[in-house]
Formats: sequence, C-alpha cells, structure tokens
Amino acid sequence: MSVPSVTLNDGHKMPLLGLGTWQSEPGEVGKAVKTALELGYRHIDCAYAYLNQKEIGDVLQKVFAEGKIKREDVFITSKVWNTFHSYEKAKENIATILSELQLDYIDLILIHWPMGYAEGAEIFPKTEDGKKMRYSDVDYLETWKAAEEAKKSGKVRSIGISNFNHLQIDRLLDNSTIKPSVLQIELSPYLTQKKIRDYCDSKNIFITAYSPFGNPGSSMFRKSGDPCVLNDETIKKIAEKHGKTNAQIVLRWITQHNIIAIPKSTSAERLSQNFNVFDVELSNEEMNAIDGLNKNWRLVDIKERDGDHPHFPFNEEY
Repeated sequence: MSVPSVTLNDGHKMPLLGLGTWQSEPGEVGKAVKTALELGYRHIDCAYAYLNQKEIGDVLQKVFAEGKIKREDVFITSKVWNTFHSYEKAKENIATILSELQLDYIDLILIHWPMGYAEGAEIFPKTEDGKKMRYSDVDYLETWKAAEEAKKSGKVRSIGISNFNHLQIDRLLDNSTIKPSVLQIELSPYLTQKKIRDYCDSKNIFITAYSPFGNPGSSMFRKSGDPCVLNDETIKKIAEKHGKTNAQIVLRWITQHNIIAIPKSTSAERLSQNFNVFDVELSNEEMNAIDGLNKNWRLVDIKERDGDHPHFPFNEEY
C-alpha cells in the first residue's frame, strides 16, 4: 500500500504519514526505521535534539546501499534546535544534521521552537535551580535566514517551523523571502488546534501532527490523571465499526483532514498497524464526532519552564 502525499507550497511532495522518532531510544530507533521502511513508510521525522540521528543515518545508508529503496523516495524531516538560533549557529546545526544523517540534502528542515536557548555545548542549558532554561535573545527571524539560505543552496528542499503560533508565523511571513511550507504542532482528538489549522490553510501551510495519541507511554510529560485519547469511548465505537484499532482511527481522522501524522513506535506490530489506515473512510458524522472531543489538552506543556521567554508560543490563544 502506498501512502498518499500532499504537495507543499514549493512544489515538493510530502507523504501524509510518517514515522516519528522522538523518545525512540538508541538501539531501538534504527530497528524501527529499518522496519518502517520495509513496511512501506517513506517519511521519517527526526530532530537534532532527539540525540538519535547518527543511528538513523547509519540505517539509512545501509538501506539505500541495498538498492531496493532510493534516497529520493524517502522524505526526511529534521529540526534546528533552540541552542542554534543565531545565523551562524543555525547554519552549523544544519550541517551537523546532514552529517549525522549522512545525507546530501534534507527534504524538510524546521525551526524546532521559536524560543532560543543559551548557545553552547548543552542542549538543555538550565538555570542554577534547574527549573528553567537559560535563554538567548536571538530572534527566530535570524534562524529563518539560515534556513532560507540552506534551501537556496540545495542542502534543504523545503523549510518550515514547529510549535509557532499564528502571530509568530505572520511576523515570519512579513520578514522573509521564502514562506514556510509546514507547521508541526501537537495535535490529537483532545487538542484539535482548529484555529491555527484554519489560519495555516489560509496561508497554504500544511500541518504535521506530533503526539497524535497524546503520547500514552510518555514519562516525560504525562501526569497522573491526564486523559488517554486511546481509551476514548467515541473512538472505540468507531474503531469497532470499521474493524480497526483505536490508534488507526485516530490516524485516519488526522490524515482525512489532510494533516500529516507522524506517530512514533518501535514495535513492528504497531508500525504495521499505524501504516494500514488508508483502506477505511470515516463518514462526516464520524469525523465530526471526533472533532467534538477537543479538550484543549496539551501534553507538551512547558509553560512553567519556558513561559516567560519573549518568544514562548502558547501564551497566545492559538
């Protein structure tokens, strides 16, 4: 089964479904990427800050060397991290990403967050009390210039952003020569993000949804009492009707909205299940029922840590 693609505003095609690699442990992530590619996935979502790109790069090189899958058939995303927001550091980070993944070009580079952190050796440069990050005053517009340059040079095919709000995107559009192709945000049935989806649709910017299941296995962000998307009764009933898993119904709801989904898994069984979602079509009634589950519940809630950063995105309504 082939995965449908969307055509980005710069003409490049991006598969609607990919493999997320956030929180995939070393020793597991390479196997997951190899299994995913063997199953038919042609979109892998990476990031410098995930600290697992070298292993992914090794696997990609082995797979491409076998000759069954060509480099040009696989869409690779990565992200410039917060400690590399100055123009020169952003260029350096893009070069490092290319080196880690052992690629001549990246299909999509995103600015991971609008907030800059203190530049240096640490990925998470914490304050002395360990409660907050040490910030930099570098403007993300500077980071974007490095991304634009990387696209013009051919090191990157498309450029975009992650975790930005609509006002920040407006500012980017007013101060750039190349518009973003993609906004990657947390999105699930409990965080449907309708306002910024509509905004991005009006600007011809595609949405990629991370943590589409609310990351039920995460120990990093989940708190006691947090809701569980995959236990939702509405989703269960729809899944039973179609003979699908709850996770498959969530992914079909997302992709049927023409939103790109990047579920993470290292289990071969779940990788296979997540991939097989395009043989079902949800009715308007079913789509509306899942739309109506929104709780504005955000799993990746870092307001306590980063909320006073001048570029923190979630102080705005959307």
